[in-house]
Amino acid sequence: MIEANRRYKRLFHKDVISLTPEKKSEENVLLSYIISPFRYSIDNPVFYSHTNMWECLQIAQTWLNHGYNVDIIDWDNAWFHPIKEYSKFIDIHSNMERIAPLLGKDCTKILHITGAHWRFQNAAEMKRISDLNTRRGIELKPRRQVVPSLGIEYADCATILGNKFTQDTFAYAKKPLYPIPLSSTVQLPFMEKNFEKIRKNFLWIGSSGMVHKGLDLVLDAFSELPDYNLKICGPVHQEPDFEEAYFKELYKSDNVKTLGFVDVNSYQFGEIIKNTNALIYPSCSEGQAGSVITCLHAGIIPVISYESGVDVEDFGIILKKNSVEEIVNSIKDLSKKSGNELHMMSKKAWLYARSHHTREKFSESYENFVNHMITSGNE
Repeated sequence: MIEANRRYKRLFHKDVISLTPEKKSEENVLLSYIISPFRYSIDNPVFYSHTNMWECLQIAQTWLNHGYNVDIIDWDNAWFHPIKEYSKFIDIHSNMERIAPLLGKDCTKILHITGAHWRFQNAAEMKRISDLNTRRGIELKPRRQVVPSLGIEYADCATILGNKFTQDTFAYAKKPLYPIPLSSTVQLPFMEKNFEKIRKNFLWIGSSGMVHKGLDLVLDAFSELPDYNLKICGPVHQEPDFEEAYFKELYKSDNVKTLGFVDVNSYQFGEIIKNTNALIYPSCSEGQAGSVITCLHAGIIPVISYESGVDVEDFGIILKKNSVEEIVNSIKDLSKKSGNELHMMSKKAWLYARSHHTREKFSESYENFVNHMITSGNE
């Protein structure tokens, strides 16, 4: 990628970044995603902050390698108006229905799906909030509501980060879906652990939306499991209503340690990995959960919701109901396994991540998609 970055000219404007290949081309691609990755060199730490930084860069790079000029705008750019002919338009959510009618009839419109359908996600989060109110009489604000969009209706086809769960939320539109595996910001060597010692040690790690990502359920479960240990890595303090409601469980429980945001490339996270048996992540809606992929790369056994969008084969547990009772029982059942069984599951999780969720696999899959678009006549 570093060498490739030297081959094209970058034209920086306030709202648009334009990339041109060495050989002059009349074919143009418009990519509505994020422009920030194109303002940094590839070795900048920013590319390890979130998978979308590198993935956006790689999407543009792939089209560039095939001889296309590529213009990039931000996904929330509400004022861009095309002034040239585009043969491909790629958008992640908000711009498809606005810009698609402004493009030529021969332009192929591609939705790059990074989450479950907005209707599913919004309803799923609101149900979790309602369930919490019923369970504990707590009323919290939703944090992960998505602006409604007719992106899939306007698109000709879509690339999609996610497994069958994520794909099924878009199946109604009957548009061709091309799965692309989520990459990872980390790729770690396998770590040998003393599973006899750490069998009762668990982790929840996630970004914003504590109820959306099931931390309330996890905390309620561990309040019934005083002999089991939980570490929490996430920006809990950014949601003061949640923090207040769960202050006792977060900060006054002997078996729970709330660490806040933790850099997964840090020494601190390495120490957490050494002493963690499994991840507990009952999210209600994802594309393909990056925190789960990170934990697989760390050899952490996944106990996750189906809606996390990650396959766990025989090395993890899929939660079907995401109830407190089911989480409690899953934690107990996993902890009863022998050290050898836990070691095997950990190794399989790590191997799966190395073979399915790397930058190389993302590049390969997206390259195959672009080749298909070109050879099938969708130029």
